[in-house]
Amino acid sequence: MSLPYVLPLGDGLFQIDTGFHRDHFDAAYLIVEQGRAAFVDTGTNFSVPRLLGAIDDLGLARDAVDFVIPTHVHLDHAGGVGLLMQSLPAATVLVHPQGARHMIDPSALYKGALAVYGQTEMERQYGQLQPVAAERVRSTADAMTVALAGRPLYFIATPGHARHHHCIWDERTRGWFTGDTFGLSYREFDTAAGAWIMPTSTPVQFEPDALRQSIDRLLAQQPQQMYLTHYGRVRDVPRLAGLLQEQIDAMVALGERLRDAPQRHDALVTALQQLYQAQLQRHGVVDLDDALQNLALDIELNAQGLAIWLDRDKR
Repeated sequence: MSLPYVLPLGDGLFQIDTGFHRDHFDAAYLIVEQGRAAFVDTGTNFSVPRLLGAIDDLGLARDAVDFVIPTHVHLDHAGGVGLLMQSLPAATVLVHPQGARHMIDPSALYKGALAVYGQTEMERQYGQLQPVAAERVRSTADAMTVALAGRPLYFIATPGHARHHHCIWDERTRGWFTGDTFGLSYREFDTAAGAWIMPTSTPVQFEPDALRQSIDRLLAQQPQQMYLTHYGRVRDVPRLAGLLQEQIDAMVALGERLRDAPQRHDALVTALQQLYQAQLQRHGVVDLDDALQNLALDIELNAQGLAIWLDRDKR
């Protein structure tokens, strides 16, 4: 590969830095098998030139892409699907059944994100969402398998981060494309102890019990690696899973402790900062101030998601 934002992983897999938000924050994946291809996650509209550049650099025709597979329809994963599909005449979108309508008519998806981010940020980070023709959208089902030129891709429903989330198992590499179900792991936090990972409770469908069960389902396949959208391939899966479960418990505990706190959002942000700082310090990260700065967006969104869960749980 001649493109600096594409990392070959072997076995026909390529990791693409979508350029969203900052370098090494948001990844899409390209699977290539016998001249046919599939994308898993797309980033935003502004990521589409990079995705198309990757297939061009590999010498693949645009009609060699059979599938575009968002793990879920949050915009950092699926915001570019509609625009990308305009350049891929043979591709079908494979999406969780609860997300399919948002690919066909993204207006409600856009309005939901607009309420979280505001108009200026939407235009700067995401652009106008493009619809996909209904006949080009196929809903997945739990335990469904799709073949990419004979290479099986196995889907399971993985709620917890979002109810419209599925993960994709690649038997060839014994790895899961996890979207946000298996959390966030940024490479700048790698130390001699390995990778560090944290859950994401982004609004609006965080459900800790469901997330724990989804992680257990991923582990049942005895994966050798996980392909995270945020960010990249990680190994040492059992240790990371334990760290995720530990932090889910900690996040639930601090949420319940602060359920009725005055200025609850600020209290949640502060408590999450303290939780992650202690985790990172234990992991051997040296520059904790810089680390927390890099996590500022994730902490803000986790606090919002925890608050929505607390209020829903109260009802």
